Amino acid sequence: MHSFAKKISDSLAIELQNILNYWTQNSIDEVYDGFVGERDHFNKLVPNATKGIILNSRILWSFSAASNHFKTNKYKSICERSFEYLTTFFKDEKFGGVYWELTFEGKPINKRKQIYAQAFMIYALSEYYLFSKNNDALDWAIDIFNLIEKHAKDKIYNGYIEAFNEDWSPIEDMRLSDKDENEAKTMNTHLHVLEAYTNLYKVYPKPKLKKRLTNLIQLFFDKFLNTNNHLNLFFDEQWNLKSNVISYGHDIETAWLLIEAAKVLENADLLQKTNEIAILIADTFLKEGIDADGGVYNEYNPDTKKIDGDKHWWPQAEAMVGLHYAYEITKDEKYLQKSLEILNFIQNNIIDKKNGEWFWRVDKNRKVYTSDYKMGMWKAPYHNSRACMIIANKPSI
Repeated sequence: MHSFAKKISDSLAIELQNILNYWTQNSIDEVYDGFVGERDHFNKLVPNATKGIILNSRILWSFSAASNHFKTNKYKSICERSFEYLTTFFKDEKFGGVYWELTFEGKPINKRKQIYAQAFMIYALSEYYLFSKNNDALDWAIDIFNLIEKHAKDKIYNGYIEAFNEDWSPIEDMRLSDKDENEAKTMNTHLHVLEAYTNLYKVYPKPKLKKRLTNLIQLFFDKFLNTNNHLNLFFDEQWNLKSNVISYGHDIETAWLLIEAAKVLENADLLQKTNEIAILIADTFLKEGIDADGGVYNEYNPDTKKIDGDKHWWPQAEAMVGLHYAYEITKDEKYLQKSLEILNFIQNNIIDKKNGEWFWRVDKNRKVYTSDYKMGMWKAPYHNSRACMIIANKPSI
């Protein structure tokens, strides 16, 4: 193994244990079942915080993936706890799919059907099925796949509509979060449907799913990838572009998720094309997306020429993975070198050495934002544990 690669791999093997230990020790809700809704920057429990589907589905994915990675039953009880809580409280027994948000006691308070969230359930349930062989998990994943295809697939213009009401009727405000544009089609949601369908195909390799996953890859080539090797983010129903903002984390995450999708389909031509595109994205990312201190920028707005110099936790994790894939394809050391610089940035600025886990973000001067939570609706173990699992050396537990 290359010395850079070994250093990164060894460091991330240790960090994976730190992340899993943190969530094992800090996320369990002993009072109201499931997992706590939020811990603040200082790791203090936020009383009566609501419980979001993104956090809860990502917990199921992370611990199922860790169980599969290590081939261990160490996290079996957390996986089962997560699956049971999702089944009991988040599952919509009447209209299908999962709710967006619950009270701390588990009562639904936002029943909207966000396709991003449905996709994460498929991703998590597929991974859990790989570990547990629980047929209920696989059946539920297939059921959600069919719901997405029935309600969200745009039969006229292709792609997937962003969100729906509880009963899958059209909804006016489709935004995933306050930071997003209210548009019918987003790159982010399509990316996570791609990721979910890739994982589901490993356990459910059916012609319909194969067709839909192949179509998704093609959509990334035809609609999302632009001539500057960035991914366009927001569109209306008819694929008119609605924003020029560049998200560096999403660019580099897309590069490797496209490769994984082509791999499971076992389509050599498609894999070759995704490899070529991944290198174009990675090279553009190297030129534009990384600060002199080794940290990955958040966003760039070409219209205003303004760069968002904050360094969020998740693009750092995804960058290491994307560059790892680029190195595997090309064997060019520049990707490993830059990945090592990003790892050093993470270790020096993003990992919370006092309370554990990773800070949400630091500013351009590497000052930590103490107003961001450590664990919550959008902060889960998924991005960083996944990066560790993909890149880390031979598992040992």
